[in-house]
Amino acid sequence: MRLLQNLCLTILIITQTSSLHLYVESTQPPYSCDSSDSSTKLYPFCQTKLPISQRVEDLVSRLTLQEKVSQLVDTAPAIPRLGIPAYEWWSEALHGVAFQRNVRQGIRFNGSIRSATSFPQVILTAASFDAHLWYRIGQVIGKEARGIYNSGQATGMTFWAPNINIFRDPRWGRGQETPGEDPLVTGKYAVSYVRGVQGDSFEGGTLGEHLQASACCKHFTAYDLDSWKGMNRFIFDAQVTLQDLADTYQPPFQSCIQEGKASGIMCAYNRVNGVPNCADYNLLSKKARGQWGFYGYITSDCDAVSIIHDDQGYAKSPEDAVADVLKAGMDVNCGDYLKNYTKSAVKKKILPESEIDRALHNLFSLRMRLGLFNGNPTKQPYGNIAPDQVCSPEHQGLALEAAQDGIVLLKNSDRLLPLSKLKTLSLAVIGPNANNSTMLLGNYFGPPCKTVTPLQGLQNYIKNPRYHPGCSRVSCSSASINQAVKLAKGADQVILVMGLDQTQEKEDKDRVDLVLPGMQRELITSVAKAAKKPVVLVLFCGGPVDVSFAKYDRNIGSIIWAGYPGEAGGTALAQIIFGDHNPGGRLPMTWYPQDFIRVPMTDMRMRPQPSSGYPGRTYRFYNGKKVFEFGYGLSYSNYSYELASVTQNKFYMRASSNQLTNNSNTIRYKFISDMGIELCEKNKFTVTVRVKNHGEMAGKHPVLIFVRQAKLGSGRPNRKLVGFQTVNLNAGEKAEIKYELSPCEHLSSPDDRGLMVMEEGPQFLLIGDKEYPITIIF
Repeated sequence: MRLLQNLCLTILIITQTSSLHLYVESTQPPYSCDSSDSSTKLYPFCQTKLPISQRVEDLVSRLTLQEKVSQLVDTAPAIPRLGIPAYEWWSEALHGVAFQRNVRQGIRFNGSIRSATSFPQVILTAASFDAHLWYRIGQVIGKEARGIYNSGQATGMTFWAPNINIFRDPRWGRGQETPGEDPLVTGKYAVSYVRGVQGDSFEGGTLGEHLQASACCKHFTAYDLDSWKGMNRFIFDAQVTLQDLADTYQPPFQSCIQEGKASGIMCAYNRVNGVPNCADYNLLSKKARGQWGFYGYITSDCDAVSIIHDDQGYAKSPEDAVADVLKAGMDVNCGDYLKNYTKSAVKKKILPESEIDRALHNLFSLRMRLGLFNGNPTKQPYGNIAPDQVCSPEHQGLALEAAQDGIVLLKNSDRLLPLSKLKTLSLAVIGPNANNSTMLLGNYFGPPCKTVTPLQGLQNYIKNPRYHPGCSRVSCSSASINQAVKLAKGADQVILVMGLDQTQEKEDKDRVDLVLPGMQRELITSVAKAAKKPVVLVLFCGGPVDVSFAKYDRNIGSIIWAGYPGEAGGTALAQIIFGDHNPGGRLPMTWYPQDFIRVPMTDMRMRPQPSSGYPGRTYRFYNGKKVFEFGYGLSYSNYSYELASVTQNKFYMRASSNQLTNNSNTIRYKFISDMGIELCEKNKFTVTVRVKNHGEMAGKHPVLIFVRQAKLGSGRPNRKLVGFQTVNLNAGEKAEIKYELSPCEHLSSPDDRGLMVMEEGPQFLLIGDKEYPITIIF
């Protein structure tokens, strides 16, 4: 019987005890159920006219217990007697199809395809606030993933992205991977990315049974600490209130599942209120599958099952850990724990075999949705995606567009930028990030189509810029200040390219400071003081940095935040500096001052506690000083905003039951669950905002609309984002943007039990620097 079709360059057979392990290199994608193979085509699981559930039931019924157990880990071996090829569940595609060295994953770049389009790190892409851009990026990633599979360079099509944890603390090393600190933005990013990757339309609802590729929303839930002052993600027990779960940590996952229709979820390492995420039945089965209708597979983070026993001590034995996660609703283990202990858990009668069958049903259903059991992939949906669509000019152009739209202008005194292409006679480029191509890519990246560093990008405008790194590394333990100052004195304009890189912030490395590392500040201020004109400071970093010194230094005329902008980052940056692109990005996270580090990272509370001095977190609740605010950003154009119309400003939310409750502040409120769908639908309203570009340049930027309650305190947010859209305007042009809002969704908040309620009384719509009153009446 054939294991795979159209093989093969080599087959290596290694015998270990009674097992037969096959490693196959193929020029064709692996698949099951070849129509020309008479030995497999009669199996019901190969008959595509049958429902997937029936096909999977047949397949699972044919497996021995040993074969079943073998399929519960990320590196699932082949089952030759049934013609089932090996499958790798772990592949990465955070901001482009990627791979990690020294780890066996489903994607290889060792054939005709050697690279893939590398988009900006997610935190910068989020700064565009452009959901359609996010969707288009997802489309490209899904298409390139399928193209790599069609070329025989993939043994898996399940991608463990996006990371939709809230960027709760500015020190978190993985905050760069997320869409930022706002639950609405994070949720909409998740929906857009997932729909794009999996092959759905932007609006959703057209996906059907077949997946282009599989997206997996991670890390479920309340995971945003890696390694900080002796506490690590493996043993951390996040104490989270029901209120914070309801309006901060859970909404992005709910959106990812219900709107995005994600086919995968990853449960996180940490515990929440004492229970490991991967062993939490209420989280995985009751909440995700039951309440939210999740239809897909659930994977552990890598070795997350083992730590439940080995590190956390939650399970008494390895078999107990295995039973806990499978009974909770997890399906596949990244690691070997299920392979090693599931069979013994069954024999000890800790785990019924039916739980294994349940998990396998989810796993093989997903592989069938990917078309891997439907015969020759070239004859299936997405079979025509060819290698030349990977790194295509169109895809590389989108990477440039994403970098252009994400980069944020934070300061521009006396309109220093854009620099004149004609009048800039000489240029000094100084800084350790000026000519570092790897830095551009952030983390979780694959080999890019090509890269353009900031220095290379600037060379397209000034042919022979003078360059000095200033520091040998970003850590900048020593700085060549004298050489940098000498270089600056001889140049017409100076651009400092500073910030962080993956030696300062990454997975398993949280920061302990919010300032620039080492002698960077001294280098910046010395060069700025010596330069002929105010300098331009460019910051590459994922997390925020306290650059208050630069914000108020008159010798520093402009500050640009460029995140980690991907393969085309240097081109995008240079185009902005020299005015070929009008910056429009807005910060997706608050930039805190250095003294925020007194707040323990382990404190998960979102809401402030004035009595203890706890300041709260994110723009919605933080009451302290800020370096730059969420949503802040400048452009080369000035824009004005006004409320053109609102279909109603008084909302009569009188349900038939009309049950009212008073809170401790004697404000009447109602539970959203008591209002009913009809009343909520009836009171939906449209807000129309008129925007005008008063500048001399065309520009694209997002328009954000917030809501705040008239009475703050008692856990109410300072303000919360309820809508955002991008608008592209020529010089002097006007446009109107419509926002569809629902009182039940956008004017409600959770009580201390996590139940959504609506309070009676006034609230305000915030558009630009203007407020517009609206009122809820019971």
